[in-house]
Amino acid sequence: MISDRIFGLVVLMVSLAFIASATQIQTSFLSDPVGPKAFPMLVGGIAGLCGLVMMIRPDPDPQWAKGRTLIALFVAIAVLVAYAYALKPFGFIIPTAIAAAVLSYQISPRAGPAALAGIGLSVGLFVLFKYALDLGLVAFPKSWFG
Repeated sequence: MISDRIFGLVVLMVSLAFIASATQIQTSFLSDPVGPKAFPMLVGGIAGLCGLVMMIRPDPDPQWAKGRTLIALFVAIAVLVAYAYALKPFGFIIPTAIAAAVLSYQISPRAGPAALAGIGLSVGLFVLFKYALDLGLVAFPKSWFG
């Protein structure tokens, strides 16, 4: 129970910092009526509410991960951190395919389907983000195209 309360307090503090940083967002004269501050403040508010609920109504003491599960969690964290650092130099498709394949392999340890899931997710997400949501993603490293 104490771990839930500590985590709830951490979530509450981070959400308050998130809301405080959202108030510092500069608005331009061409912004929409709601403004760019609304969404981050909404996310911070919901996170703060979740932290409060965890502090007020904690679950019984959890069974912490041991052995292989703990190793799998650390591998997943390492993959996601490496993915974040690999996006800029290697583009979107290659790091996303590798990260999705490794994480998929952790869920179901079969190499073929994991590789196909990684490739499918990276290409599908790229198409969705680039063309449907109009984000400025780079598919592959810029050095490949001169």
